Amino acid sequence: MNKLDESLLVGLPPFRQLERAQIREILDQAVSRRVEEGAAVFSEGMHAAHFYLLLDGYIRVVKSTPGGEHIIAMHIAPGQLFGIAPALGRDTYPATAIAAAETIALSWPVRLWAEFTTKYDGFATETYKVVGERMGELHSQLMELATQAVEQRLAAALLRMVNQSGRKVENGIEIAFPITRQNISEMTGTTLHTVSRLLSAWQKQGIVESTRRHIVVTDPHRLVLLSGVTGS
Repeated sequence: MNKLDESLLVGLPPFRQLERAQIREILDQAVSRRVEEGAAVFSEGMHAAHFYLLLDGYIRVVKSTPGGEHIIAMHIAPGQLFGIAPALGRDTYPATAIAAAETIALSWPVRLWAEFTTKYDGFATETYKVVGERMGELHSQLMELATQAVEQRLAAALLRMVNQSGRKVENGIEIAFPITRQNISEMTGTTLHTVSRLLSAWQKQGIVESTRRHIVVTDPHRLVLLSGVTGS
């Protein structure tokens, strides 16, 4: 990875406490990988041979249920590690990672994990902080599924994606990666019909603009109200 300047990674969570020379040492052991939209980087249950840093694009994390259904657990934004099975004490991947858009990632052999976390204190500290944040996010989603009405769950899911990837456009805030209604149904534990009905109703009310693979939130405040988030 000699072509990638370490200064590009200075502010990213795994590296923000490291010296540039340390970042260079880590980069020199990385391999770059490009993944087409919709392709899997790895699958749930596979032996964890590598861990990754997302440079560009978005990763959709998908879990399978015992009944064979697929649930979208979260989306991972650029600048974050993923596939970090060793951080969870696992030797297999706990979920499937799918490129939500064309993606570029760095990968390292998993045998280097212990060396990185031992040799570079900041790498370990920042990584386990991210793990904690993701566990908190998953806990919040489980609480939503258990306690909230479908409309609240859908609004909360859209707000999460806006917070993770939203970019300002002329008519509101656009979710930066392609997202289908089927994807949203898998995030919220509801049917495709219900998702379509709610998005169509919200579009008529001026809350969102939804096309086949893109969503723009045109009235974020009303979406927050629908999600039940009070800010208290």
